[in-house]
Amino acid sequence: MSFHPQYLGGNEIRTLFLDFYSQRGHHILPSASLVPEDPTVLLTIAGMLPFKPIFLGQRTPEFKRATTSQKCIRTNDIENVGRTKRHQTFFEMLGNFSFGDYFKEQAIAWGWEISTTVFKLPPERLVVSVYEEDDEAYAIWRDKIGVSEKRIKRMGADDNFWASGPTGPCGPCSEIYYDFHPEQGDDNIDLEDDTRFIEFYNLVFMEYNRDAEGNLTPLANKNIDTGMGLERMAQILQSVPNNYETDLIFPIIKKAAEIAGIDYTASNEKTKVSLKVIGDHVRAVVHMIADEIRASNVGRGYVLRRLIRRVVRHGRLIGIQGEFTTQVAEVAISLAEDAYPNLRQRENNIKAELQREESRFLQTLERGEKLLEEIIAKVKQQGQTQISGEDAFTLFDTYGFPLELTQEIAEENNLTVDVAGFDVEMEKQRQRAREAHETIDLTVQGSLDKLAEHIHATEFLGYTEPTTTAKVEAILVNGIAEEEAEAGTDVQIVLDKTPFYAESGGQIGDKGYLSGEGVVVTINDVKKESDFYVHFGHIERGTLRFGDTVSAQIDRACRRRAQANHTATHLLQAALKKIVDDTISQAGSLVDFDRLRFDFNCPRALTAEEIQQVEEQVNTWIAEAHSAKVAILPIAEAKAKGAIAMFGEKYGDEVRVIDFPGVSMELCGGTHVSNTAEIGVFKIISEAGVASGVRRIEAVSGPAILDYLHVRDTVVKDLSDRFKVKPEELPDRITILQNELRTSQKELENLKSQLAIAKSDQLLQTVETVGDYKILVAQLEDVDAESLKTAAERLQQKLGAGAAVVLGSVPEAGKVSLVAAFSPEVNKKGLQAGKFIGAIAKICGGGGGGRPNLAQAGGRDASKLPEALEKAKAELIAGLG
Repeated sequence: MSFHPQYLGGNEIRTLFLDFYSQRGHHILPSASLVPEDPTVLLTIAGMLPFKPIFLGQRTPEFKRATTSQKCIRTNDIENVGRTKRHQTFFEMLGNFSFGDYFKEQAIAWGWEISTTVFKLPPERLVVSVYEEDDEAYAIWRDKIGVSEKRIKRMGADDNFWASGPTGPCGPCSEIYYDFHPEQGDDNIDLEDDTRFIEFYNLVFMEYNRDAEGNLTPLANKNIDTGMGLERMAQILQSVPNNYETDLIFPIIKKAAEIAGIDYTASNEKTKVSLKVIGDHVRAVVHMIADEIRASNVGRGYVLRRLIRRVVRHGRLIGIQGEFTTQVAEVAISLAEDAYPNLRQRENNIKAELQREESRFLQTLERGEKLLEEIIAKVKQQGQTQISGEDAFTLFDTYGFPLELTQEIAEENNLTVDVAGFDVEMEKQRQRAREAHETIDLTVQGSLDKLAEHIHATEFLGYTEPTTTAKVEAILVNGIAEEEAEAGTDVQIVLDKTPFYAESGGQIGDKGYLSGEGVVVTINDVKKESDFYVHFGHIERGTLRFGDTVSAQIDRACRRRAQANHTATHLLQAALKKIVDDTISQAGSLVDFDRLRFDFNCPRALTAEEIQQVEEQVNTWIAEAHSAKVAILPIAEAKAKGAIAMFGEKYGDEVRVIDFPGVSMELCGGTHVSNTAEIGVFKIISEAGVASGVRRIEAVSGPAILDYLHVRDTVVKDLSDRFKVKPEELPDRITILQNELRTSQKELENLKSQLAIAKSDQLLQTVETVGDYKILVAQLEDVDAESLKTAAERLQQKLGAGAAVVLGSVPEAGKVSLVAAFSPEVNKKGLQAGKFIGAIAKICGGGGGGRPNLAQAGGRDASKLPEALEKAKAELIAGLG
């Protein structure tokens, strides 16, 4: 059974998908960043992840329907990249989503329609799967769509019950598979046979939420989440044997082969695997860096570093000796920049990060590979099959050679690595570090986590001392430990002791500066990693060296602002409990230098009266000048006294208690005023909902009040001057202007419509006759979409029976409007206005549709409008002649 799909490029597939669902009421949304808002995952791993708060009912959607092309990264099966047909780390997931709107039947119908009519896949080449207990989906496929029961397969939860992770939204799903060999028949279909089948579209019927204990609870609204793998659809439509040879990836592979001086098609399988790894990983790293991920040995930065190093190493395996990552990155950027403009915008950052990482890793490779070759030869000579943990650790500790890379090279040589022995050596090294801290060589590459093994806990003095003399324990530049750093460098600095408060408990880190002999460092932020404080700063002048003694000084004005806002946050929570509901609990907070934000659990909005009462209560406590009592207590004793725990914080056996007797008592490690009178005044700026059952108050206090009042006063004075009225008269004046504006807009719309009609009447002279039909195709200058529609309807009515009118206009830069008005006689010839104008609009980079007799469309490329109208005219003549 021979069939050759229509060839479509990856960009065309993406556009067709988004346009298809846009025409069906879905809002096209841009791809979210690879750095997710969801704290439960490291990277964006699925197309639905940006919508998880909506599916959980934590956020109200702006639209009931959405469609996206979401960039994703998964590295859990990185070892399969290049070895199988379809495993990738980076992929694009095309998706359509319904938030409490349509459900199974419509999702299935549209999934089938786009597969068979837009991408023109023969129905006899499609097989579908459903969750084994989902009788409803099975019936829809069989009875509504007409799929043979032999080509509907029931699958278990491992295959057809989808979840974004261990917790979160989930539900049964139905998948559509493409059959490369339908001649093998419908009996005994095995969807696990990836030589015959490829799953390309997954329809998830989101009905439940799974909690940490694995319990399923129904979601408030039934939702739809679908995913079509762009690369998989490209493989099908481009008739290539794997995802790597599609136009989305193969140009990168071709460039790498060119640099290596080899031919992909003539290469052996091992070389092809390396080229595929390079093609896949380069796509991943350019998008990661564009989304502001920096290579490091921690978290997503480690994922980036590992991918870059795999690219470099596989380049070496195919014969590339020098640096090459920026060359293949340029190809990756060119391929994707139309869909993801930030790639070109951050081109310099991408290439600089790649060049820096590649250069460093090449040095590591040269040292480590030579030693590893010797180790492998020794192991084989001795007739063994495993590299010892001691040797693997020597590679790691002395040469910075990653354990994963040692394992990968060992596997290529049919050897294994003693990981347990490696872990034993790692623990020995940690013990040596604890016993002889001063001998540690901090020039070894390593992350903050690695440094934590070698540095004693930072002593924090900031509760009582705003300045101190300290020793520089570590200097990091881009996550790498350095002996020194010069002026102009952004650095992370670890001191043996510090007065700087590190970001914690919602309070941001202190600002200030370090100064020493000929060196000044501005400190912009401080974060706590393990038990030491990392000072993020910029060297203003001089050279900072490991071991230097410096004077550490906080910005006292900023500290006073943070103290006022932090204490005000405690008073705010106490006031909410007293006035609104004593069961209110904190759900999050931010204590900044210029404002405070407090999220709390409450099922309803606060009334204006309650907000005023809360504000007045806080200001009363401020005026009463309550003194703070700070104590370190066993946690059980503190809780017994009634101290409130801070949201999201972890506590040890002993805790710090901030007590304003009779007002507020909380467990808190933050900085506070010694007396409430130091706050001065407190003002609530806003109160709003941020999630289901969660409210947010934003407020200012202390010196920040003056900033707030200054801005408000300036705005009010400016408006009063402009409108020539007193401040108290501004609301009435604005209402009058709004009414006048609405009236003027209506008058303008009427004038535009009349102008369009006047212009359109002149077009009657250009009507062409084709048999019994009258055709009018023309462009009207500077006419908006609504007026264009009015003009087209009027012209079609004037021309009467057998009339077909197509009008186009460019109402504003970068926007094209099109409209088609067909008489019933034209419809009978098989011409439908909606389908007709939607196809014409694609020439202008857009789409649209509507009724058979009247439809509108739009586009983005105004330069293509004359071509589109010529095409419309030619097709009308052909269709009606």
